[in-house]
Amino acid sequence: MRAWQEAGEELERLRRKELRSLDGLRAIALLCGPADYTVAPRAPKPASGLEEQQRWFKKAAGRD
Repeated sequence: MRAWQEAGEELERLRRKELRSLDGLRAIALLCGPADYTVAPRAPKPASGLEEQQRWFKKAAGRD
């Protein structure tokens, strides 16, 4: 039982280390297939879209 507990702790430590060193673009490439995720149309947008969403909400509320 103790061996399994120690192994579990070590595996959790390794998992956390791997997550901290994870490259987001590489993870996306692994999940979605080979492509250049640093150029359009797959590159991250410069804005989150929150400002546009707020404009839509304002318009829907009749305050534009």
